[in-house]
Amino acid sequence: MTDVAASDLRHPRRYVRLDTILRLRWLAVLGQLAAIFIVVQGLEFDVPVIPCVAIVGLSALLNLALQIAFDPMQRLEPAYAAGLLALNIVELAGLLFLTGGLQNPFSFLFLAPVLISATALPIRLTIALGMLAVACASALVFFHLPLPWEGDEPLVLPPIYLFGVWLSIGVAIGVTSLYAFQVTEDTRKLSDALAATELVLTREQHLTQLDGLAAAAAHELGTPLSTIFLISRELEKTVPDHSPLAGDLKTLREQAQRCRDILSKITQLSSSGAPFDRMPLSTLIEEVVAPHRDFGVTIKVRIAVAGTREPVGTRNPAILYGVGNILENAVDFARATVEVSAWWNTETVEIVISDDGPGIAPDMLKRIGEPYLSRRRNGDEAQSEHHGLGLGVFIARTLLERTGAKVSFTNRHFPDHGAVVQVAWPRSRFETDDIPAEPAA
Repeated sequence: MTDVAASDLRHPRRYVRLDTILRLRWLAVLGQLAAIFIVVQGLEFDVPVIPCVAIVGLSALLNLALQIAFDPMQRLEPAYAAGLLALNIVELAGLLFLTGGLQNPFSFLFLAPVLISATALPIRLTIALGMLAVACASALVFFHLPLPWEGDEPLVLPPIYLFGVWLSIGVAIGVTSLYAFQVTEDTRKLSDALAATELVLTREQHLTQLDGLAAAAAHELGTPLSTIFLISRELEKTVPDHSPLAGDLKTLREQAQRCRDILSKITQLSSSGAPFDRMPLSTLIEEVVAPHRDFGVTIKVRIAVAGTREPVGTRNPAILYGVGNILENAVDFARATVEVSAWWNTETVEIVISDDGPGIAPDMLKRIGEPYLSRRRNGDEAQSEHHGLGLGVFIARTLLERTGAKVSFTNRHFPDHGAVVQVAWPRSRFETDDIPAEPAA
C-alpha cells in the first residue's frame, strides 16, 4: 500500500498575505475617516479632529510604507501578522480614548482584529490579541475624554452600564473568537484530509498505470529480442564447437530466450480479464492480506461459499488501498489474530475485518473516520511518528465510500474483545462491468 508521510501532510504554519492585512487596514482607515466626517459635519458634535486625523494619518502612512517596501503578495510570518493586528487594536484604542472610551458605540470594533486572527493565525497569538483588546477596553473604562455630544445635554452613562459594555466586549471576544477558530480549524482539517485522500488515490492510480506500461514495454521489446535470438542462433551454427566463442554465443541465445519468456508472461498477465484488469473477490482479499502475513499476527481468511458465482470487480486502487489500510490498522492493534471474512449474494458483497485487540474506545467510536483523529497504543512511538496524523482511517473510509461501499465500525460483544470493521457494497457497484455468467458453486 502507498504510504503518505506524516511530514508531507502535517498542518503547515499559517501564513497570511501582506496584501490581505493591508486591505483590511485601508478599509479601517476609510471607515474611521468617514466616521469622523459624519460626526463632525453631519451631527455637528465637538470632536478633537486634529488628534483623531493624526492617528488615522499615521495608520495610512504605515500602510503606504509597507506597500512600497514589501511585495504585497508575500506571506507574513504569523508573528508579524499578529503585530499588525495588534497595531490596529492600539490605534482603535487611541481613537476611542479621544471620543468617549467605552461610551462610544464603536468600541465593539475591538472584536474585528481578534476574529481575523482566530481565522488565520495560531491560537496562542489569537489569545494574546484577545488579552490586548480586553486590556485596552479595561483602560478605556477609567481613562478617556468625554463622549462627543450636544453641549446643553451631555450624555452621562452610569458605571454599571459601562461595566456591562466592558463585560460584553470581553465575552464577545472570547466566544466569537473561539467559535470562528473552531469552524475554521475543522474546515482546514477537512480540506487537508481530502487533499491527502486525492494524493493517495493518485499514487495508487500511477501504480496501476505501471501495469499497462509494463505490457507496452513487453510488446515493444519483443521484436528486437527475437532478432537477437535468431542472429545468435545462426552465429552459433557457423562457429565450431571447439571455438572459444561457442560458449558465449550459446549463453547469449539462452539469455535472449529467457528474456522472451519473461516478456511473454508479462504480456499474458496484462491481457483482458487478467489480474491487472479484473479480479475475483478472493483474489482481491489475498492481494490485500499478503503484505501483512509476516508481522507476527495470524491472519485468518474465510470466504463463505455462496449459491451464486463469486463477484469479480475491476482492480480498483481505491478498494485495494482502503481495505488494506483497515487491515493494517487491525494488524497493528491485534494481540494475536486478525480475521478477514467475506461473503456475497445476488445483492450484496461484504468484507468484515476483525481483530482481538483492545477495540475502539467508546469516546472515539462515534467519531471514527474523522480526519486527524488518532489514538495509537502506548509504546508505538515509531508508528505514531509516521501515522500520528490520524488520516489513515479517514482516507480509507473516503475512498471506499466513493466506490459505493458502506463502512461501519463496531466492537465485539462482551466477553470477546476487539474491533470489527464491515465494508459492504451493492453487488452492482462492486461489479462495475458486465461479467459472463459462471456456473453456480
